[in-house]
Amino acid sequence: MKMGCLIALFVAVIFLVYAAEESVMIKKIVKPDAEWKKQLTCEQYRVIRKKGTERPYSGEYWDHKERGVYACIGCGADLFLSNAKFDSGCGWPSYFKPVNKRAITEHQDTTLGILRTEVVCSKCDAHLGHVFSDGPPPTGLRYCINSVSINFRKEPSPAAEKNMLKKKR
Repeated sequence: MKMGCLIALFVAVIFLVYAAEESVMIKKIVKPDAEWKKQLTCEQYRVIRKKGTERPYSGEYWDHKERGVYACIGCGADLFLSNAKFDSGCGWPSYFKPVNKRAITEHQDTTLGILRTEVVCSKCDAHLGHVFSDGPPPTGLRYCINSVSINFRKEPSPAAEKNMLKKKR
């Protein structure tokens, strides 16, 4: 009987932790158009605020291979990790998963007369690109992202981190 109660308690705690994590609200960033225009280049504004697309193979990150984090150019929110990036051959940076489920929001997009799934930054609603179901395992997804909508933050390699710790001692 005691073992059954402990298991039930454990399951309840796990459920509450998961539910609390999922219900964390993201504080939205809302700015007037004039502020966005001051903050962004003309191309960044066209893509992230007006839902544009850069030409394939023209962006800074389509063939980028450094270790780090790709963040939203509009608000700095972390979106994708370099270990989720892969070469899809499409000419845009491609990832098989976002940094977490809350980082991006999906919307139906029928602007080209076909049904696609648009992805935007959950924090500032910046248009990032689209997600398709032709990606690699483990998710089978391909987040096709405009380079101009993201910024890269390099993270040190594990070896470099180890050396930095040794120097501090």
